[in-house]
Amino acid sequence: MAVPFAAAAVIPAVASASPVVNSVHRTPGGGYDELMVPSVMGPIKVQVQWAKNGGSSALLLLDGLRARDDRNAWSFETNAQDQFANDDVTLVMPVGGQSSWYADWASPSNTNGQKFTYKWETFLTQELPAYLANNYGVSQKNWAVAGLSMSGPAALRLGAFHRDQFKYAASFSGPLNWNAPGMREAIRAMMLDAGRFNCDALAVPWSPQWLKMDPMVFAPQLRGLPMYISASSGLPGQYDHPNSAVGVFNTGTAMGIEAISMVSTRAFQARLNSLHIPASYDFPSAGTHSWLYWQDELGKARPGILAALGASAG
Repeated sequence: MAVPFAAAAVIPAVASASPVVNSVHRTPGGGYDELMVPSVMGPIKVQVQWAKNGGSSALLLLDGLRARDDRNAWSFETNAQDQFANDDVTLVMPVGGQSSWYADWASPSNTNGQKFTYKWETFLTQELPAYLANNYGVSQKNWAVAGLSMSGPAALRLGAFHRDQFKYAASFSGPLNWNAPGMREAIRAMMLDAGRFNCDALAVPWSPQWLKMDPMVFAPQLRGLPMYISASSGLPGQYDHPNSAVGVFNTGTAMGIEAISMVSTRAFQARLNSLHIPASYDFPSAGTHSWLYWQDELGKARPGILAALGASAG
């Protein structure tokens, strides 16, 4: 859903078992590494900023619909690394996953010649945490996760169904009501636009797999999980200064998408309220569907993330 994303892919290959190494970070605390992590999809690039003082907790930052194949946009569109530079938490930023919703898909996409099946939930909850634990001493049981746009509902889903791993989840401008009228058709159109991916390969319409990805359906599973949930009005804010026809068009698109996100997020808030499940919310009066607003929201969520993980702040 996010406007400023670009194409991504994952190179399929035969995954090899990650070696068990009884060592902690090869890079000093607070340092940065780019790892190639084995998976059933092939090697996945993961950008990592290690915890300042060698702590074992982790924050997973998920990319958006047009996730690139070279870098996770949190690492260059925002100051996320600076925000957590002095905190004792490792930032984990997987690369790739365009149009994936960070889910385990039913089959490869047949509209773009995909040669393998996305298995992102398996990667994020099994392969990646095991690799980081075995090789770098990162806990498999003390993670937070944050996502924006496409990855907002993914962050909540991971938190809902993998409580042994995730202690906190944050969604910024996420589409949180998948069964709203026209939503599947909108998701289909967005996925075709971002990499020509087939929505039906993700999950058969209204199947249990599809329903599992709808936050409105899995909302009861979120009870007891600390959460931060936000969306803006869609009105132009402090970061919107288009100075060309293309800029005006992009801003208009970002306004419309954010307004839809706001409606969806408000509906989800009502759903959680009906279940008496608390969460922290933020609904800024101005802001469009773009990265600098998500940067600000991550900063607002940061105290809650650190508290849930028991990680010391810098």
